[in-house]
Amino acid sequence: MRKDIFFCAFLQIKTKNKEDKKHEKRSVVALMMAVGMIVGMASPAMAEEEYKIAWVDGNLANESNAICSDAAKAYAEEQGVEFILLDGQGSGENQVSQIETLISQGVDCIIVQPYDAAACQVGVEAAIDAEIPVLVTKTTIEDNSICPFVGQDDVVAGEMEMEWMAEQLGGKGNIVVIEGPTGISAAIQRNDGIVKTLEKYPDIEVLHTQPADWNRDEGMALMETWLQEGKQIDGVVAHNDEMALGAYDAIADAGKAGEIKVIGIDAIDAAKKSVAAGELDATVLQDVETIGQKTVEVAIQMCKGEEVEDVYDVDPVLLTKENINEYVAEEAE
Repeated sequence: MRKDIFFCAFLQIKTKNKEDKKHEKRSVVALMMAVGMIVGMASPAMAEEEYKIAWVDGNLANESNAICSDAAKAYAEEQGVEFILLDGQGSGENQVSQIETLISQGVDCIIVQPYDAAACQVGVEAAIDAEIPVLVTKTTIEDNSICPFVGQDDVVAGEMEMEWMAEQLGGKGNIVVIEGPTGISAAIQRNDGIVKTLEKYPDIEVLHTQPADWNRDEGMALMETWLQEGKQIDGVVAHNDEMALGAYDAIADAGKAGEIKVIGIDAIDAAKKSVAAGELDATVLQDVETIGQKTVEVAIQMCKGEEVEDVYDVDPVLLTKENINEYVAEEAE
């Protein structure tokens, strides 16, 4: 069809000497339209086959997850890809059921952001058995070697926040650790990083380690209880920002703001603003927007049958009062 259009336009130009100027103009316009159509057909957005890619999120109530999936959706739409977003609502079993439904629907690729590493392992294996391309993002399954992964190294993030805390305390003091939910890869790996770093600091004592389900209110309640014990607490190391912010609120209510160092992970908007305001001391940036975009980029490559890497690492960044303004300014632009 493209050859026919181009050939017709070409014939008009070849015969223009026998036409009047009005016809000549029409010929030029015809050629321009034909070339425009061909160029349009060849543009990247139009040239892409329309793939159907599904994102199965662990819990969209988590701000970090929501930002990540929003970035993924925006990039998918730019690429002309149909993007299906499902919410596991904090249940690995829900995610497995959703993956099974997507398999039956015959989507082109499934992206899983696991809430529960063990449960989602089953779902990922089912997609592989059905020969549907599948990859994992942001958090991992039990055996992440069976499919590609896009995200940060949470062990490194845990090491980063604990190293910062140790430096702030001069290598000695009492801390509490607020963990994420049991069985979640991010919580497990961040804690591994914390424990590994603590081996270098024998004079830092961990008074309490307890989960607060990524939740600000639960983090606040835990901190209130620990403060009421009357023991000296010098620092709070939280597996995410929501729990860190809750701990800070409890500290402030107790009249101890500025006396106890607090750090979290994710660099959600509220945490960055808190650091900028001199409340929360630090946070570790998990660049979820980059993770979301890169995940869809890899998914499209898999749909095309292209070879992809096993792991795509997005490095975490420590944010403190010294550098927070450049990151807050970026959000405002």
